Amino acid sequence: MVDHQFSDSRLAALYDAFCPWARFGDYDFYLDLVMATDAVLDVGCGTGALLRRAREEGHTGRLCGLDPAVGMLEQARTRPDVEWILGDLVTTAWDREFDLVVMSGHAFQVFVTDEGIRASPAAIRSALSDDGCFAFETRNPAARAWERWTPTNAVEVTDERGATVRMTHEVETPVDGDVVRFTTTYTSSDWDRPEVSTSTLRFLDPPTLSRHLADAGLAAQEQFGDWDRSRLTDESPEIITLARRGKGAPSRT
Repeated sequence: MVDHQFSDSRLAALYDAFCPWARFGDYDFYLDLVMATDAVLDVGCGTGALLRRAREEGHTGRLCGLDPAVGMLEQARTRPDVEWILGDLVTTAWDREFDLVVMSGHAFQVFVTDEGIRASPAAIRSALSDDGCFAFETRNPAARAWERWTPTNAVEVTDERGATVRMTHEVETPVDGDVVRFTTTYTSSDWDRPEVSTSTLRFLDPPTLSRHLADAGLAAQEQFGDWDRSRLTDESPEIITLARRGKGAPSRT
């Protein structure tokens, strides 16, 4: 999850430590798709870890990363052979230029209004080639992940100076409907004060998600419940979607 607080260069430098490559399996899932595709757009690319790894693995096609956070792109631009663009889907436009668009880190969930959910997939559809694929994930609301976002489940990493930085979440309760609001607090003994930010995410169930995609002219053709491509069930932690141009009901592989 790429939160807006990572516009701060100090926190952006810690993002990959808080979200390491092997933590969930999502990067490996997306890397397989990227390596099989010539032209790729990574929306909400963050520090660019996915596209940087693709270059390291020998990808020779077009790789483009888009992110609204200056601090994140400062980290990404250490690799100059990738296009890095500061902005978002509202301020940029492409016409069928990419065979694959990925949106990782549960970034799709930051679109909390129906208008935002319609506009963003529509922009992605415009960026996709006729046979292109939009790959992304959201958390399955049935798994109620937010119930584990508590200070007792804090995460600690070590910064480049050897200091411990602690990240904690606290959810605003009661949670009503499919929108979850929470605060994230970063603390370190080396800092004068904590860094605190607020975030809002929307948890869409599979039928609602597919309906919004269809409204934007995309069809959810495959959906998985976890990064091992297991079948999507009510107990699955994720809703991992591969969508393409056109309309149609998803198949749960």
